[in-house]
Amino acid sequence: MSQTRHVPVMLQRCLDLLAPALETPEQQQPVVVDCTLGLGGHSEALLAAFPTARLIALDRDKEALRLSGERLAPYGDRATLVHAVYDELPDVLDRLGVPKVQGVLFDLGVSSMQLDEADRGFAYAQDAPLDMRMDQTTGIGAAEVLNTYPPGELVRILRAYGEEKQAKRIVSAIVREREKEPFSNSARLVELIRDALPQAAKRTGGNPAKRTFQALRIEVNGELTVLERAIPAAVRSLAVGGRIAVLSYHSLEDRLVKQVFAAGAANTAPPGLPVVPERYQPRLKLLTRGAELPTEEEVAENRRAAPARLRGAQRIREEER
Repeated sequence: MSQTRHVPVMLQRCLDLLAPALETPEQQQPVVVDCTLGLGGHSEALLAAFPTARLIALDRDKEALRLSGERLAPYGDRATLVHAVYDELPDVLDRLGVPKVQGVLFDLGVSSMQLDEADRGFAYAQDAPLDMRMDQTTGIGAAEVLNTYPPGELVRILRAYGEEKQAKRIVSAIVREREKEPFSNSARLVELIRDALPQAAKRTGGNPAKRTFQALRIEVNGELTVLERAIPAAVRSLAVGGRIAVLSYHSLEDRLVKQVFAAGAANTAPPGLPVVPERYQPRLKLLTRGAELPTEEEVAENRRAAPARLRGAQRIREEER
């Protein structure tokens, strides 16, 4: 697969947000973690932009690690690539003997490689086995979710993770169809969704299967559960002055990031204290006003950037023990 097609989303803005923590004198080596390595576009740019930095990059997808390993080989031992899910960050840092880091980047969602590889079943635009596992060595695929989950659970997943208003209608059709023959490929599911939806619902928001595919992907990979653990863990791993940047692609992810950052930036003192003790002071300073969006030019150049939302925060004090 050609790597030239992979355009990292909001790249310059991510570098700008992290720069103050990573531009250090020659004798210091700041550590930056790319929690979602993918094809290594952001990682390569971090290594190039910050020549003193050491990179630790995580991905649960072994094929992504292999391709990125080739791409980042010129940087030698400045880059450490680890097969891990991003909520395992504390364990990874512990194993590597890194107590605190200066920068953390998350680029959430599906990597370009996973969307472009037809046989992974992430994309609804081409027929493929319904797998959707980011790590194909573990867990159950999307077909098994569709074929075995009780109807009520499927409705919950489509509503919660896909924000699909027509969840009941779609699930009724899935249950009816799976009794005739289990699901195995994406084209049949796409067709079923098209047939199940009322005309009005088909006229808005792109491919009508988009929300169901998103919901299945999040369920298969436990994405929100993992993220709920990963963002607070990443914030805790930051040294004072360290910075975190998070790119998310749907409102559920963005809301979760917003809540963690807002909690960290809040004063937690009981009301009415004349002087706020250290332990109640904010631990984070927000670096973005709300979520920043990609520019029109960037979206024109890279349509996958369209839904992106970027939030950044800086560590301004230690955790109270």
